[in-house]
Amino acid sequence: MADLKRSSKDLVSEAKAQIENLTPEQLERELQRGAVLVDLRDASERRQQGVIPGAVHVNRGMLEFHADPSTTYHNPALDPERRVILHCAAGGRSALAAKTLKDMGYRDVAHLEGGITAWKEQGKPVEEP
Repeated sequence: MADLKRSSKDLVSEAKAQIENLTPEQLERELQRGAVLVDLRDASERRQQGVIPGAVHVNRGMLEFHADPSTTYHNPALDPERRVILHCAAGGRSALAAKTLKDMGYRDVAHLEGGITAWKEQGKPVEEP
């Protein structure tokens, strides 16, 4: 087996050092102020774990295309001028995705540290998809 120069864990740690990491309480306040919450999880994860109310679903594999206003895939909920917060199941994918959006030019982006798992552990509301 080949040795990697940087592991996925390394990449997530590097991303988290370059982005804003929010707690469930901070996310709740951001949502009250009108931030856009993007759920990056697959449909099967959403069915199994539920969803944070109001979250826009954008599968992680298509994020860059949905976030780019110049593509036919653009999702109007993703606006480089708006506050965008990403989440996944535990926070790894959303950290990488938040860094990607910053690299694309999004100015006000963050992610939910610990993902929906942390959200649920804090007793925050979850709906069936």
